Amino acid sequence: MNGKKLRLGLIGKDVSKSLSERIHTFILKEWGIACDYGRFSVSAEEFDGAIKTLMREYDGFNITIPYKKEVSAYLRAVEDGARACDSVNTVVTATGVGYNTDGTGFLLMLETAGIKVQGKKVLVLGVGGSGRSSALALKNAGASVWVYRRNAQALLEICAKIGVFSCENPEVGGFDIVVNCTGVGMHDTEGVSPVSQKAFQGASFAVDLIYTPQKSAFLQTAEKAGVAVLNGESMLFYQAYYADCLYTEKTPSVSEAYELYEKYKRSSL
Repeated sequence: MNGKKLRLGLIGKDVSKSLSERIHTFILKEWGIACDYGRFSVSAEEFDGAIKTLMREYDGFNITIPYKKEVSAYLRAVEDGARACDSVNTVVTATGVGYNTDGTGFLLMLETAGIKVQGKKVLVLGVGGSGRSSALALKNAGASVWVYRRNAQALLEICAKIGVFSCENPEVGGFDIVVNCTGVGMHDTEGVSPVSQKAFQGASFAVDLIYTPQKSAFLQTAEKAGVAVLNGESMLFYQAYYADCLYTEKTPSVSEAYELYEKYKRSSL
């Protein structure tokens, strides 16, 4: 990067509790790259102006709930993985290209936690950007994937697009792994679980992409059902790692990503 200080940021509806700034600056510092990383909580009305500013004045930025789909309209191109799940979480402004590193980060989180997905029956709750990318990543990794959303018509359309099954009622259970991608359990819904203990009948693992609080109501409910749990903190780190590789044109390495995360955890103690 020729010694240049990168100017990066995160945009979403409410990113006040996000760890992204800490993670990105940690990774880039390990690579000897200086970085200013901003956080932008914006309403739907403010989104257009904020995105135009980021595209004009920043080297790259990350996108979170609820704008991972909307940002595509501002880009010159969207890479295949992001287009397939209709979700962009990383933009390189020099090229105007959008990417999705959520799915790759999600699978690496599961792998490093010892959770095998090939041949497993997995239920994904929620079909927002993270839900779609996680469902598609699980499918590509050899899992049988079911997705649940309250809006039945929208659910069927999304399942047809990404090639997964629709679940009419998550409370029937019978899944090996249950993944919460709804966002229920954070911010103003903290303390609320999107499902009851019934959803975990037959499950071995429950995964929540939420990492604040560290143990959501969803995970607490799963534990009461005797299921092993995992929150999304390492996914956040891994998707940030892959995003930083895009910003810096660096070839990603699974072993480097894992080693950096272990070092990050020690530095956060």
